[in-house]
Amino acid sequence: MSAGRLLSVLLLLQSRGRMSARAVADELGVSVRTAYRDLARLQASGVPVYAEPGRGGGYQLLDGYRTRLTGMSQGEARALFFAGLPGPAADLGLAAEVTAARLKLLAALPAELREEAARTAAVFHLDAPAWYREPEQTPHLALFVDAVLTRRAVDVRYRRWRAPQEVHRRLRPYGLVLKSGTWYLVAASESRIATYRVAQVLDAAASDERFDRPEGFDLSAYWTSYLHDFQTRRYNGTATVRLSPRGRRRLPDNVPPEVVRAVDSTATAVGDEGWVEAVIPIESTEHACGELLRLGVDVEVVAPADLRRAMAATVGVLARTYGLH
Repeated sequence: MSAGRLLSVLLLLQSRGRMSARAVADELGVSVRTAYRDLARLQASGVPVYAEPGRGGGYQLLDGYRTRLTGMSQGEARALFFAGLPGPAADLGLAAEVTAARLKLLAALPAELREEAARTAAVFHLDAPAWYREPEQTPHLALFVDAVLTRRAVDVRYRRWRAPQEVHRRLRPYGLVLKSGTWYLVAASESRIATYRVAQVLDAAASDERFDRPEGFDLSAYWTSYLHDFQTRRYNGTATVRLSPRGRRRLPDNVPPEVVRAVDSTATAVGDEGWVEAVIPIESTEHACGELLRLGVDVEVVAPADLRRAMAATVGVLARTYGLH
């Protein structure tokens, strides 16, 4: 039984007031029997905890008693930034530190501010992963957290999209970014600073090498620049398309925001049935074909010719598959 958990019990009673043993157990993730034992040990250590029996009863501290043991550990200080982000904190291996840090903060607040904090926490929730996909498995994330904080280089085997697909790198981690439920590592290799998808790391091991992050390196500024460069490199062509009114309404659910904005800014009316013609950015013929086919009969590709042929060929294969030709 750790002294840290006894302190957590004490801080729970100080911040919440009267609590049942079941409520203490649920909050700390232990059995009710363990909660009873911890409460008894608090009493034995001289903390004025008393039990009130009966319906609505529970354990509470003697009125006016407050502990001053609210100093934060290093791990809890690291976790403070994630105090409102339980999912990411758990990913980073900081769930217990977040709980302890939150209790210490609440214990240090006056009663009226504790109530306000509780009301605020009750009406906000973050669910980072995007719809329609499972959260990625990131078994090496905790190692990268430690490497970022201790400035220790890491040797990795990484799977990338271009050949050779598997590469070995020694990385010097500068920071971690959570983007739409996906973790990315920003790190320096021998040649440059780059971004690595944590789920694509096949193996990782801490090295003995220590490093210093460049003075003035700004993780937020780097990420903003990276996103801008990514969008610039992502689209390397354009296509002219025609969209029905229903197709235009369905755009936000089927294509990236950049395509929607392009339609909004370039759309011109064609015909008398509400169709519009617009110029949109595309990554490649294959990618654009798959993306636009989601709109079915509500889109027509006008140009380029190779994309129009790809759309027609795919529709032809579908027609033969269903016995229509």
